[in-house]
Amino acid sequence: MSSKFQMSMMGQMSFFLGLQVSQSPRGIFINQEKYALETLKKYGMDLSDPVDTPMWYTIETDENLMGGIPVDQTRFRGMVGSLMYLTASRPDLVFAVCMCARYQAKPTKKHLEAIKRIFRYLKGTINMGLWYPKDNAMSLTAYADADHAGCQDSRRSTSGSAQFLGDRLVSWSSKKQRSTAISTTEAEYIAMSGCCAQILWMRSQLKDYGFLFNKIPLYCDNKSAIALSCNNVQHSRSKHIDIRHHFIREQVENGVVELYFVETNYQLADILTKALPRERFEFLLPRLGMKSLTPETLKRLQEGEDE
Repeated sequence: MSSKFQMSMMGQMSFFLGLQVSQSPRGIFINQEKYALETLKKYGMDLSDPVDTPMWYTIETDENLMGGIPVDQTRFRGMVGSLMYLTASRPDLVFAVCMCARYQAKPTKKHLEAIKRIFRYLKGTINMGLWYPKDNAMSLTAYADADHAGCQDSRRSTSGSAQFLGDRLVSWSSKKQRSTAISTTEAEYIAMSGCCAQILWMRSQLKDYGFLFNKIPLYCDNKSAIALSCNNVQHSRSKHIDIRHHFIREQVENGVVELYFVETNYQLADILTKALPRERFEFLLPRLGMKSLTPETLKRLQEGEDE
């Protein structure tokens, strides 16, 4: 995802590339309510019953090529594409949508049920979006996480990362890794390297605005992966990892990033790598800066009233 911090410099507006931007003295709220409603109606899900999470916590969505009942590929791809556009303001949808997108070539009834659940979750969270409070904090921080061997058919891991300016989420991603990691440490190490690459790009962009960041905190919940990134003595244990991922060590040595351990309970990128139980999912949403604000609440905020 592209960072959205520049929007605060764009003046008063209500729409930006399909995003609804609501500005008030207290901050900026970005969502896609209008587009979401149109998408629900387009695919006949506007009267569906809402659910509290976009994915089942225990049911797998593997390819199941031998026993799956095929469904209309064109319709399935259209549903995936429509939801993918919504992830521009809805990081809570990213993992679920990306998981469904992996099976566009040969979707089955099970995959269709999974994507319909995302629509049902969307129905119940139509007013959800990203809240950017008005403050002066501009510290750059990042979180990186991985779900080891989470893909049921390929056993590849999923990398997730989230970057913040102060308390404001400005960039996020969820991506299946290119190769199969043989350990959780390796999967987390690759995720940290991908996150570091995004940090470097953001750092270069922010430099144009007069902000220079060093010793950028990068949080990971795997101590072994942190040690692997900081201690060259362990190189013999990681020879098999593609060399493109080892550049993170250089960034640590040069003082560009600093690696910190964070307890799994407070790993904010967790929501980008796996399906979560409702309590855990709802715990992370406000910490990503997500809120549900109705048009009436937004109007009061724009008029300077308390939320």
